[in-house]
Amino acid sequence: MAPIVLLTDFGGQDHYVGVLKGVILSLHPQAQIVDLSHEIPAYQVTAVPFLLEQSLPYFPQGTIFLVIVDPGVGGTRRPIALQTSQGYAVGPDNGVFTPLLPHVTEAVVLDHRTYWRTRQPSQTFHGRDIFAPVAAHLSLGVPLSHLGGTIRPETLVRSAPSPCLPTPQGWQGIIQYCDHFGNLITTIPGDAIRARAIQQVQWGDAVIPWGQCYGDVPAGHLLALVGSHGYVEIACHQGSAARILGAKIGDQVNIICQTS
Repeated sequence: MAPIVLLTDFGGQDHYVGVLKGVILSLHPQAQIVDLSHEIPAYQVTAVPFLLEQSLPYFPQGTIFLVIVDPGVGGTRRPIALQTSQGYAVGPDNGVFTPLLPHVTEAVVLDHRTYWRTRQPSQTFHGRDIFAPVAAHLSLGVPLSHLGGTIRPETLVRSAPSPCLPTPQGWQGIIQYCDHFGNLITTIPGDAIRARAIQQVQWGDAVIPWGQCYGDVPAGHLLALVGSHGYVEIACHQGSAARILGAKIGDQVNIICQTS
């Protein structure tokens, strides 16, 4: 039985995540539900593709990704479900599924109300009334084509490409995600810089030394390195780089390489 993987910005304070699970279990009591994360910064659609990209390879064939970061809920954005070479995805058509789009084999807009929790959904909680029940029906074997009308994959909304640009001195990117530890993960792939000796990383006026692991600097000190995700990150050994630098998603980062 393939799992239903939840990825939202709902946080842990309120009842929203529990309600999603209740709706799914009411339809499919044996469903396997995995909480990938509910701590995406509120409304931060651009943070979702990184987490999906990092997580997809580790789930079995047929997995259903239920993704709800939906600042446009109730508006003109489409509720959709996708089938890919690996499994399925359910959520808003607002760019959250960008890493999946090259692998989409079928896409539908969720307009068959038979598979909703109610034919008159709340305009502020489509997660409860549309997306969660659709995910449950998929997990029960309902074909994607039963859930709504077919849409062309090329019409699906894509997030802007993650900037990673060569410069005369090295590379320029932005911070694409900040994790629980305050590590600032950039859009600069480690493979882009491995062939060149790194001199330093700059964020604003801060000059940050390069390292191979967190322990290369004393506790409380900043460094930059390639993380387990494969991107250059700015970290603080046993501390939060995000808090020290006051950095946020979208801030510019520069890598300065040594010249021969």
